[in-house]
Amino acid sequence: MPLVDVDFPEPAEALPRRMRALVTEGERRIRAFIDARGGAVAGFVPSDFERVAQVLRAVVHQNLAPGRTFCEWGSGFGVVTLLAAQLEFSACGIEVDPELVEQAERLAADFEMDVEFACGTFVPHGGEDLTDVPQEFAWLLTGAACGHEQLRVDPADFDVIFAYPWPGEEQVVEDLFERFAATSALLLTYHGMEDIRLRRKVAG
Repeated sequence: MPLVDVDFPEPAEALPRRMRALVTEGERRIRAFIDARGGAVAGFVPSDFERVAQVLRAVVHQNLAPGRTFCEWGSGFGVVTLLAAQLEFSACGIEVDPELVEQAERLAADFEMDVEFACGTFVPHGGEDLTDVPQEFAWLLTGAACGHEQLRVDPADFDVIFAYPWPGEEQVVEDLFERFAATSALLLTYHGMEDIRLRRKVAG
């Protein structure tokens, strides 16, 4: 089933105060985390949280999603997952790095948000054949526990899935979404340099 681009007129107003506070605190913690590790963390680059938040707000305001379930593939510090929860999505995240999962859970607790994060791969069982990518993409390795199983969900349960694919990983994310997501579900992807795409899975 193909993916089609969806237009999203973004809200012109600034983020609400609570969302802005989450973005600011998340960015602060990420800077401190990276600085403490010498200025780089393998496999972890945060997206532009404010930009992603504005697109999520457009999805809500324009009723673009078929429902209010959300999953972040590669959730890192969990900021986007928590932003979705602030927009009243039933949100969760999947992250292969246990240290990042711990940071996400800590951020959620500090903002008093009951959001679940799974430590594992976002590649569902049956999708291993789609992950033929260079070895440096360690976060796609299929030997890790399945995050969807830990969350007791299936990719088809989600109305919106967000991912920040690295160069060379974009096609993998698209192929996984096309195979496993529900028809009418939305794939929101951030590609750096303020490039962001919103696509819908449609019947073929």
